[in-house]
Amino acid sequence: MKMEQYIRAIAGSFILISLLLAYIHSPYWLLFTAFVGLNLVQSSFTGWCLMEKILSRMGVPQGC
Repeated sequence: MKMEQYIRAIAGSFILISLLLAYIHSPYWLLFTAFVGLNLVQSSFTGWCLMEKILSRMGVPQGC
C-alpha cells in the first residue's frame, strides 16, 4: 500500500473506533473523533500531516 492509503485507513479506523467507544463507554470519545477530523482538515490546507511523518519513519513508501 502507498502512504496515502495507509493514512486514509488509519484515520477511518480511528474515527470508527472512537464512535464505537463513545456509544459503549463515554460520549467524551467524540472529542477524539473531532480531533481526527480537525487534523484532516488542517492537513488539506497546510499539506502537513503528523501521521505521514510517523509512517515515513517506519519505512512506509511514498506514493508514486
